[in-house]
Amino acid sequence: MFEQVIGQQEAKERLLQLIEEQRLPHALMLCGPMGSGKMALAMAFAAYLLKRTSNDEAMLAKWEHPDLHFTYPTIKLPSMSADHKPVSDDFAREWHELVMAGPYFTMNEWLEMMGGENQQAIITAGESDALTHKLSLKSSQGGYKVSLIWLPERMNIECANKILKLLEEPPQQTVFLLVCEEPEKLLETICSRVQRLDIKHIADEDIREALISKRGLTDENAQRVARMANGSWLKAIELLSVDSENELFLDMFQTLMRLAYQRKVKELKGWSERMAAMGREKQKRFLNYFLRLIRENFMYNFQNPDLCYMSEREEEFAKNFARFINEANIIPISELADKAIRDIGQNANAKIVFFDFALQMIVLLIAK
Repeated sequence: MFEQVIGQQEAKERLLQLIEEQRLPHALMLCGPMGSGKMALAMAFAAYLLKRTSNDEAMLAKWEHPDLHFTYPTIKLPSMSADHKPVSDDFAREWHELVMAGPYFTMNEWLEMMGGENQQAIITAGESDALTHKLSLKSSQGGYKVSLIWLPERMNIECANKILKLLEEPPQQTVFLLVCEEPEKLLETICSRVQRLDIKHIADEDIREALISKRGLTDENAQRVARMANGSWLKAIELLSVDSENELFLDMFQTLMRLAYQRKVKELKGWSERMAAMGREKQKRFLNYFLRLIRENFMYNFQNPDLCYMSEREEEFAKNFARFINEANIIPISELADKAIRDIGQNANAKIVFFDFALQMIVLLIAK
């Protein structure tokens, strides 16, 4: 399964070394940025552990091994009863379809699979109860039981406390693999019970080679995409998509900046309402895109191509716009976007958040 992992040779060797030196901890947490291959590494390592005591490769190839237990964020569907706490098994069919397509995927893809793009997925206390029951059973193959938890930072507090008890007193022959993007959101006590392995961005050269071998790109195109992907295989794949979400985000970015510069408050209100109509996950993705483009436009002013990572459309807009992002406003604009991300994450009224965001951009764009 390790052959599906793009690059990350050092991380692969460190994981295998734990086995060779018989230093495998009961709980490992793989941390790193989105698209770095954390989940791909965790799934490959889980398969490697289970394969040591089971020769049934067909089960592993289909991710249907009885001793492999996936935990992931879920949503509450309208069809569920009021007192039901959603668990991973409620979406087992959708999850299986997702992982069979490959070990690189986004929360947005997962939300679409569940049918809840406008919701925020969490891991509930019901999931921790279900997992406790599963892990209390003996291993069906006589080897390890592997609990692979995708995005544990999305556990609610009740779930987190119950998982903490499992980590403090792990069931026999159980290995926990946590795949985390925002470890700072986890309970400190959970972080102290796991051995952390930080996964770096994928090297540009590894992405370039994978684009050539897996996607058939020419060397020149692969090199450009790899450079813009900034160490993320997910970003590289996204850049290849004709109907990339980034096209919409660029249009929204350009509209915001033009209206803010022209001080068209009524039209900015309309812009904020269009933003509010998007799901919260999509709103946060736009704000992260906004942050990237603000940084890129600031760097564009230094006239050093090696410092800029933009698509042709983005760079075309930057030619006239970049001069408005300078030393006086780069930090307050970035702080404004960070605050909006926090507010959206805390379920603030999106219309108010984005209208305030747009109005403040009027002032910040004229900062000298």
